Amino acid sequence: MYPERNIEQYMEYEIINNRPGLLGDVSSLLGNLGISINTINGVENRRRGLLVRTDELNKLRRFQLMSGYIDDINILKIRKPRVRDRLAVRHGRFIKRAEEDKKVFRFTREEIGILVDFLAEIFQEQGHRLIGIRGMPRVGKTESIVAGSVTAKKKWLFLSSTLIKQTERSSLLKGEYNDKNVFIIDGAVTTNSTSEGHKNLIREIMSYPAIKVVEHPDLFIEGMHYTLEDFDYIIELREDENQEITYEKHKKKHWFQNEDMDFFGGI
Repeated sequence: MYPERNIEQYMEYEIINNRPGLLGDVSSLLGNLGISINTINGVENRRRGLLVRTDELNKLRRFQLMSGYIDDINILKIRKPRVRDRLAVRHGRFIKRAEEDKKVFRFTREEIGILVDFLAEIFQEQGHRLIGIRGMPRVGKTESIVAGSVTAKKKWLFLSSTLIKQTERSSLLKGEYNDKNVFIIDGAVTTNSTSEGHKNLIREIMSYPAIKVVEHPDLFIEGMHYTLEDFDYIIELREDENQEITYEKHKKKHWFQNEDMDFFGGI
C-alpha cells in the first residue's frame, strides 16, 4: 500500500497529557497528511517513537508545525532512522550509551536479545565497519556475534578464536574473500600470536571493505598498532551493570578457556 511513500523517518514525541484518544488523534493527523506509520511503540518515560513513511519530507515538517498547536505532545525528533532508533521502537527502550564516548554502547547479559538485534542492524550496513566487544569470559560475546550474523543472514568467519580450540588463521580460501561476510577476531589470541602469517592476514582484512568484529579491542590495539579511534562501535557486555571488565587473565600467553561455549543460553 502507498508504494510512493518511500522516504522513511523516525519521529519521537513526548507525551505532556496522556488523555484518552491521544494516540488516535496523532495517527489520524499523520494519515490525513499522507504519512504512513510502519511501527510505533512507547520508549522510555512518557515518550513514543514511530517509524513512518512519506513521499515528501515537507509533509513531516507540516505535521511538526501543526503539532505545535497540540498542547498534549511535544515533538522531540524527526530524522532519518539510526540503528538506535529502530531498536528503541522494536524493544520499547533505548540502548544505553556512554556519556563520555558516544561510540560506546552498554548491555547486560539479560539484554542479549537486544544486543543481537543491534549487531544484526550494523551487519546489514554496507562497506567497512569495525566493531569492538569488551566483556569477561562466558558473558556471551561470541554467541551474540554469531546470532547477529544469523539474524542478518550473513556468513561469519573466525580469523582468531578460542572456540572449541585456539584458532589462528594465516590464509583464506578464495571464496572466503567476500564483503558480505562477518570477520571475527579474538584480540587476545591475535595479540599473543607468534605467527607473522596470521598477523599479516589480520592486517589485510582490517583494510578489506567488510564487517570486522574484534573481541577484546583494548588488547588488540596493544599488539596490532591500531587505536580505539579506528573503531566505529565499541560494545560492552556485562553480567550486570556493576561488573568490572578486566584483562589480567587474557594477557597470559596462549591463554584460552573456550570462554563462550554456552551458546545461546541467554537468548
